[in-house]
Amino acid sequence: MNKNLRELLGDLPFTAEIDWMLRSKNRPRKDHFNLDRLQKSLPAAVEVVKPFAESATPGKKVLFFATLHYWIEQSAYLGLVLAGMGHDVTLLTLPYSEWHKQKDKFTQRQRVLHTYDALACLSPLVKHVSMLDMQSSSLATHGTLRAVRHDDLPEKILADIKEVSLWDVQYTLMREEVDMNDAGDKALYDLRIERNTFAAKAALQFMQTEKPDVVLIPNGLILEMGIVFRVARHLGIDAVTYEFNDQREQIWLAQNSSIMQQETDYLVDARCSQPMTDEMFERVADLENARRGARVWGKSKRLWQYVSSQGAAETRKMLNLDDRPVVMLAANVLGDSLTLGRDIFAASMTEWITKTVQYFAKRTDVQMVIRVHPGEKLVPQAKSMGTVVKEALPELPSHIHVIGALDKVNTYDLIEIADVGLAYTTTVGLETTMNGRPVISCGRTHYRGRGITIDPNTWEEYYATLEKVLSDIPAHQMTEKQIEFAWNYAYRFFFEYPRPFPWRLMNFWDDLAEHPLESVLSEEGMAQFKDTFDFLVGEPFTWKN
Repeated sequence: MNKNLRELLGDLPFTAEIDWMLRSKNRPRKDHFNLDRLQKSLPAAVEVVKPFAESATPGKKVLFFATLHYWIEQSAYLGLVLAGMGHDVTLLTLPYSEWHKQKDKFTQRQRVLHTYDALACLSPLVKHVSMLDMQSSSLATHGTLRAVRHDDLPEKILADIKEVSLWDVQYTLMREEVDMNDAGDKALYDLRIERNTFAAKAALQFMQTEKPDVVLIPNGLILEMGIVFRVARHLGIDAVTYEFNDQREQIWLAQNSSIMQQETDYLVDARCSQPMTDEMFERVADLENARRGARVWGKSKRLWQYVSSQGAAETRKMLNLDDRPVVMLAANVLGDSLTLGRDIFAASMTEWITKTVQYFAKRTDVQMVIRVHPGEKLVPQAKSMGTVVKEALPELPSHIHVIGALDKVNTYDLIEIADVGLAYTTTVGLETTMNGRPVISCGRTHYRGRGITIDPNTWEEYYATLEKVLSDIPAHQMTEKQIEFAWNYAYRFFFEYPRPFPWRLMNFWDDLAEHPLESVLSEEGMAQFKDTFDFLVGEPFTWKN
């Protein structure tokens, strides 16, 4: 069936439903949006949870939003756990696969039907509603998008839609420059505006009707996940967002903020006044040494460096550095949602790097080393920060050195030889402060404003800060008290900010095999994970000593 025919049939009532019942339902799915494995596993999972739910004390009314098939898979199981703990859970799904492409209406309608079939057995433990199947003429017709009038939404939500839609384009294209005169950029932005407007209208209507106690949302920054979060907060409803780091059996979560913004004020207030023990110092040092040695650490398979430390002297020799002071600029990976919405005085990280290297091109009294993030290796489609430097300085001065993502240089050797650090949001900035070097923080990062970085708020302040620091670097070395706090904060961020959790999104099915539902809901499993599940429904954060 060609695309035009599928689009036409998608507009005709019941065609998708009839085809689904007669032909498609029992066929192997070739669509990327595939919940077959989930559908096969859920009946047994529901039977496991039923006795726990029947004996549980009634809890909160939880609205759980999920889109994209892999988030829906995990959300179904997390929803079951919350139901087993006594919560009244509604899973609101948006069965998209391609957030950056318009899919024909027939295919999209069949995805709705497939999702209903896959999640049918969750009832009555977890109620399922498809956002694309809400019965309101102002929202949808037969589960497909219609134009949604912008004047139906509050001004704040309309502004949120524009901001999130721009981030969606940056995230999808993995570059910060969005040209509205470019047909491709404009078409993608318009699509995201359309979809985010629909999601805002649907979420607003649903939350006003259902009045949940808390809304649970993955990510909470980009795509419809970001919009649902904004709507919940607009209505004054508690919203909890979550994501995953590189470690298995851990989750990042935030209450009433997007987890991608990594707001850690509550962590600092509650924990950083606590003293560090020798064991804590050793644990942080072990992590740092693993990264320096290009080794995996803990329950992660990720390498943060691709070459082990060569030592400061060897690195200086390799880069042909002389005795002039060294300024290290550590870049992030473009397209990572951890970098979106983090701008302070620069319009983007690209603008910051461009103006910074142009400034240092004239400062021959110092040497500059630009560390392109090794993570760029994993996203070759992203615009490289090395490319940004080349565009800013077509002829690179001899005192400026660019270390590419694949270059055989270890970032921790650069930290050791640096006299001053420049960072946008990368954790390298924090690690540089742990080594006693002054760091100028230029993006809205979690360790900024903690008394361990220099924090300009305008371009004028930034340039003045550079002049002041470079004129007397020894006077800006960190104090022993600042270094001690940097290590304390690092421990809290690396080891207390993540919470125990059984199933990471990546390799979800492997983790589920290791931590089946009956194990998670058992007395032993609850001893390990219950606090995290409580935090996910908005209970105040606590820490076990």
